[in-house]
Amino acid sequence: MTNAKIAKKARDPAKAATSVAREPKRPGTASKASASNGNAGSTPAPSKARQKLVRDSFTIPKAEYEVLEGLKHRAANLKRPTKKSELLRAGVVALQAMTDKAFLSVLNDVPSLKTGRPKGANAEKKTTDA
Repeated sequence: MTNAKIAKKARDPAKAATSVAREPKRPGTASKASASNGNAGSTPAPSKARQKLVRDSFTIPKAEYEVLEGLKHRAANLKRPTKKSELLRAGVVALQAMTDKAFLSVLNDVPSLKTGRPKGANAEKKTTDA
């Protein structure tokens, strides 16, 4: 190992130690170390814990997709622009608030779909090329 590499290695542990002990950049968030050693009361706790987000994809009939677009326009007309994900999450909240009878009624009104990606031009092309 060269002298330059040895010197760099000697500097790295000190640099790593300061970066680990560094406070978070965002105001209002406490580090795990300060929360565990009893200093949690000195910093204000965030009103809502940060939630882990999950990315998902699904197939939806075109007619229902157009309903989502209509609801987006409706929200915009009510001076509350929204995203499709917000509409879907609001729908989940509304479903959760329903009684079991109402929930089952809504579920029975929604037809089941075949799972998987819809067949498009690429699927037809593969079968003709083979």
